Amino acid sequence: MPTLDDPRWKDLRGGYRIPYDASVPLRRLEQGEDAWKELWEDLHHQGDVGEASYAAVPHLVRIAATWRRRDWHFYGLVSLIEIERHRKRNPPLPSWLVDEYEAAWPEVLRLALGDLTTVEDADSLCSILGAVALARGQLEIGTWITDVDAATIAEDLETRRGWSELFR
Repeated sequence: MPTLDDPRWKDLRGGYRIPYDASVPLRRLEQGEDAWKELWEDLHHQGDVGEASYAAVPHLVRIAATWRRRDWHFYGLVSLIEIERHRKRNPPLPSWLVDEYEAAWPEVLRLALGDLTTVEDADSLCSILGAVALARGQLEIGTWITDVDAATIAEDLETRRGWSELFR
């Protein structure tokens, strides 16, 4: 895994399939700044991810592990990258990154299980549960949970089960 000072970042491709130096917003995130918007926009684009996306995951996990609690931004982004990594049109995980990338996922699981004890908002809960499924190797379940939000669940329950008439 390249350190955040490694010059290779400048050549790694992000979600737009062009070079994207993710080390810059990762450094900002590490310093306590809000860099989520840029990371979300440039590490993936309409299902596309690249080597910069994969290389960012171990750093996102390392950085997030220092926080008292994490929210949907962290879990949603690492989950999205993991899901899209399996899409045939995306590049494979580079051999020089396999060990660090794979080692990040047990840490995602550890963080997620801890955050489940304090999570309060529904979107973070969905993101955490999706990450748990992905960390356990359940790609289909993790994809389904990650792709849904609280509003969609409520709408589905109402449509299929008449939720408001039965439970409210």
